[in-house]
Amino acid sequence: MAAAHGAEEPRSTAGPIVVELFTSQGCSSCPPADQLLGELASRPNVIALGFHVDYWDDIGWRDRFSMTEATQRQRRYVGTLGLPSAFTPQLVINGRESFVGSDRRRIVAALSPPALSVPIEVKVDGGELVVSLPDAEAHRGYELNLAAYLPRATTAIGRGENSGRTLTEFDVVLQFQRLGEWHGKSRTLRVSLNTLPDEASRVAILLQAGDGGPIAGAASAIIR
Repeated sequence: MAAAHGAEEPRSTAGPIVVELFTSQGCSSCPPADQLLGELASRPNVIALGFHVDYWDDIGWRDRFSMTEATQRQRRYVGTLGLPSAFTPQLVINGRESFVGSDRRRIVAALSPPALSVPIEVKVDGGELVVSLPDAEAHRGYELNLAAYLPRATTAIGRGENSGRTLTEFDVVLQFQRLGEWHGKSRTLRVSLNTLPDEASRVAILLQAGDGGPIAGAASAIIR
């Protein structure tokens, strides 16, 4: 299957399933989706990430986990997946399919490993995260991204649509950064753990076609 922007998916074995939830503490429809994300995260071979968008912050409650990067990532998916607009809760599987984040039946039915994936190795070596990519036939156009996240968080909501509720959220992305590009040649990158948020205890590495295209490879690691 061809990737976005003319990049061809490298051929290899199936890899992890990546589920990304775009959510907000200010959205009353989001808590059921947050709970579902936590359930999905417990499944073998699933990397679950909760991206808290910032466009709800001016509607009664500022989400302490909201990030401009989350909103930008969601907007890229709006374009690559041909969606009419962004919405919450939205769940994206492997950068390929979009769902209402609380639609359990459709989401569970869609949980199948990508047909093609690039194997990525990630490990902690001293005070560094070491990311290794193999030699694999590929066209240009792949971006390597890092998401540092907190597995579980609880927040008492004081205002907005969820006022008075205590929300438990899962795999909350605290930092999202681009590490570089991959052009099909073996490559090793090192990231200092000191550059990652202290609260983040895990990282996910995502290799993605183009600007928000299909995910071609993924790996996760416990960093502290």
